[in-house]
Amino acid sequence: MAKKTLDDLPDLRGKRVLVRVDFNVPLDAAGHITNDRRIRAALPTLKQVLDAGGSVILMTHLGRPKGDAKKDASLKLDRVAERLSELLGRPTQKMDEVVGPRVEAAAKVAGKVLLLENLRFQPGEQAGDTTFADQLARLADVYVNDAFGTCHRPDASMVAVPAAMQGKPRVVGKLVARELEVLDQLLSSPKRPFVAILGGAKVSDKIGFIKCLLKRVDRVLVGGAMTYTFMKAQGKGIGNSRAEADKLGVAAELLRLGQDKILLPVDHRVVERLDAVDTRVVEGAIPDGWIGVDIGPKTIERYRKEISEAKTVVWNGPLGKYEDKPFSQGTRSIAEALAAAQAVTVVGGGETAEAVEAFNLAEKMTHVSTGGGAFLEYMEGTPLPALAQIDERKSP
Repeated sequence: MAKKTLDDLPDLRGKRVLVRVDFNVPLDAAGHITNDRRIRAALPTLKQVLDAGGSVILMTHLGRPKGDAKKDASLKLDRVAERLSELLGRPTQKMDEVVGPRVEAAAKVAGKVLLLENLRFQPGEQAGDTTFADQLARLADVYVNDAFGTCHRPDASMVAVPAAMQGKPRVVGKLVARELEVLDQLLSSPKRPFVAILGGAKVSDKIGFIKCLLKRVDRVLVGGAMTYTFMKAQGKGIGNSRAEADKLGVAAELLRLGQDKILLPVDHRVVERLDAVDTRVVEGAIPDGWIGVDIGPKTIERYRKEISEAKTVVWNGPLGKYEDKPFSQGTRSIAEALAAAQAVTVVGGGETAEAVEAFNLAEKMTHVSTGGGAFLEYMEGTPLPALAQIDERKSP
């Protein structure tokens, strides 16, 4: 049964709407926002509430504070509020607290945009504390979950707050609704050929995801450091490349399950040291003393051909150390292939989303997910605790 969305609420005039957003944006050493994609992704939901005459009360986390706001001053939400005001075209009142009398008084003022301080400054957030959740629940008439990237976490703002608001409307925002629509299509009726691209460091992080994909896709193209665990499981030399020694059996089992669906790189870009700039390309096994850092040119061409023939492509995990320019060729080339593909192209969150953003190709993808862990868990079929608290839409 589908979840209710913001569109299922016909009258928001005068309503106070508590919106859980994911403004966990990357910051540089000086505390400046380096990528505002997550703030921009929430704008359609916020504008819909405001245009309908409602007030917006925003709650989000930022980073991993230790719980002391003075020591964690760099993780206060002042810069987030400034950027949101610029993007929204109207002022955002940023509170210095998450809960308390000042917050309650501010929340009663109609028609404003209110941003609560970093949720993780309160221990009750990650503890799922119900007393803390009750304080947040009292602020509003409506609950909106528009934080897909946090839907797999049992944090109070995601689970206990909507539970405390039972009887009031509890819906997903436009961002989460779009995420669920795209992912449900991938799981139920993808156009074929359906190709998955898997990168990143660890096989262990994606065992369930890989097993899920193998049941649904026609091809799995492997890259990134997980390549070397698969190669070692096959008995191939990987030089000094990183592999998960305790996951060789799992990798061998996945290769057996996947058979000819799984394509591994046929060549590799390697270096003698990770801080080296000069690279060389080797085919087959990686010689002793060398470290794999990217897929090689033959692999790039092979993968580009698979992508060009696909009708649906899902990509999770960079194919090399893309953040270092000498090792970014594989990830960039695959991103460009997706951008040019005549296919439904879905990019998993986390580093993959950051990569396509860095290459200025995000707008050319069908969908770039805002969730990393949530994306993987939803695709695996793992129930997301936050979504269980959202009202169900009745069947006609």
